[in-house]
Amino acid sequence: MAASPVIGSFVAADYAVFALMLLVSAAIGVYYAIVGRGQSSSREFLMGGQSMTAVPVALSLTASFMSAITVLATPAEVYRYGASYGLFSLSYVLVVVVSSEVFLPVFYRLGITSTYEYLEIRFNRATRLLGTVMFIVQTILYTGIVIYAPALALNQVTGMDLWGAVISTGVVCTFYCAMGGLKAVVWTDVFQVGIMVAGFLSVIIRAVVLQGGVSNILNHAEFGGRLNFWDFDASPLRRHTFWTITFGGTFVWTSIYGINQAQVQRYISCKSMTHAKMSLYINLLGLWVILLCSVFAGLCLYSVYKHCDPWTAGMVSAPDQLMPYMVMDILRDYPGLPGLFVAAAYSGTLSTVSSSVNALAAVTIEDLIKPYTHMSEKNLSWTSKGLSECIISIGVFGGLAGLLSGLVMSLWVGIGAQFYPPLPEQSRPLGLTTHGCNFTTAADAFNWTASPTEPGLYTTVLQQNTAERYVGGFSIFG
Repeated sequence: MAASPVIGSFVAADYAVFALMLLVSAAIGVYYAIVGRGQSSSREFLMGGQSMTAVPVALSLTASFMSAITVLATPAEVYRYGASYGLFSLSYVLVVVVSSEVFLPVFYRLGITSTYEYLEIRFNRATRLLGTVMFIVQTILYTGIVIYAPALALNQVTGMDLWGAVISTGVVCTFYCAMGGLKAVVWTDVFQVGIMVAGFLSVIIRAVVLQGGVSNILNHAEFGGRLNFWDFDASPLRRHTFWTITFGGTFVWTSIYGINQAQVQRYISCKSMTHAKMSLYINLLGLWVILLCSVFAGLCLYSVYKHCDPWTAGMVSAPDQLMPYMVMDILRDYPGLPGLFVAAAYSGTLSTVSSSVNALAAVTIEDLIKPYTHMSEKNLSWTSKGLSECIISIGVFGGLAGLLSGLVMSLWVGIGAQFYPPLPEQSRPLGLTTHGCNFTTAADAFNWTASPTEPGLYTTVLQQNTAERYVGGFSIFG
């Protein structure tokens, strides 16, 4: 079945909201460039002069690894596999306690800028350099994916220009990272967390109104098997269980909050260890809010399309397009709100990329330049700003390289999956159906409609250029 055309497209109000988000982010960079003219050292530029307080650092910690992938992929994950993903709320508690009580005191008392300085203190310089190089390569590749992947998904559903979105976000991110340093990055993160929550709420509130209340959405989720929290199967081969998410997730996120340069650099920029610890605990609240919004958005997605799955029906070509599809479906009569959701997605991108850029600049200066040169602090500060510009450029073009390498890996994994498919009892996707869709054929097109009280509130015309015509419905169960 051919994929559908765009069901709605951005209007002037949507572009205006998106542009305003970019403009405010850039303005924060300008502000801190003006008030921070005294940032004469690289440490002041990269660490904010260790003068930050708990609340903004906490929100920045929340934003740093809550990218557009969170906004788009987590609801789709809940839609397909259920709300067990919400158990990460428990792993976040363990992560914050371990990070604040075990890792933070070590890094804060050492007074280091790069976490890899610890490796030289503990082992030797070769170990430090190896860790630094691995971090740089990994982060550049990750940054390219974070920039390109959501742009592709949003382009295919909203009609937003692909490279226009990539380049505009890259340019703005470069600007405020290079102009304002860590303080600009932290305060833009604060603004962007607000945009992310607002974008989620715009979709959630509209879905709740359409579906007749929160209780109806939860009832639909329960009936569809989506409230599957308490699976205590001990098999490590299972996709999601209480144990793999709660304890496996703790190990994954501890590697981020405990030792990742982007996170460590934030909490050791606080003016005292008390503020640093407070930032981690306040950040826990931010993580819970973002997780709750993304999981409930996934339940809304299921409630709206429980009888007519857009992915199975060919309305979208990949699961990561489901959330933007619903946005354009249920918010198309409210100009500006689709733009707010896209701004939320790109706020996640900007916050993650800016964190990565600042972290890369820090490790490059501290681990690869300072130990081998005798540059003045002023020159190191200017070098830090120049590196911010270079790194983001590499990240933008890394998106294309990531696309090509991702294609090769996808072919490898896809071909391998044909020979060694995962067992259904391990992956266990939940049931999706199209029996509520009403397909009728025409000469060269067919219409997809649904009851006004059911999913798919708007009629979509699907261009069908193949010889076959499809009439009726079908369902897929895991």
